[in-house]
Amino acid sequence: MDRLVAMCGLICSDCPAYLATVNNDDEKRRETAAAWSKQFGVDIKPEGINCMGCLSTEGPVFHHCTVCEIRKCGMDKGVPDCGHCAEYACEKLTAFFEHAPAAKAALDEIRSGL
Repeated sequence: MDRLVAMCGLICSDCPAYLATVNNDDEKRRETAAAWSKQFGVDIKPEGINCMGCLSTEGPVFHHCTVCEIRKCGMDKGVPDCGHCAEYACEKLTAFFEHAPAAKAALDEIRSGL
């Protein structure tokens, strides 16, 4: 499977919601919903665990992706990910990277290859 990178640098193809969707795995949906509900202090239902990756325009995306400012910004600019953006790394990303250093590493790797 090819590596799918979200606009922000998270690796969608490693995400349990993505894996549950592509494998149509209801047990993985239940596990992910329970773990994320606990981790983020919200009630996530297993049926909400459906995602074909942040950049999908034809398949489902996880609810958070539909309201993500980073995703919206990159899609509005027409870049494949934030590593390709002329404004990399903007303030939104810098704040996000505090919680997701692996995302920064992924985007830095992409950017170094440009």
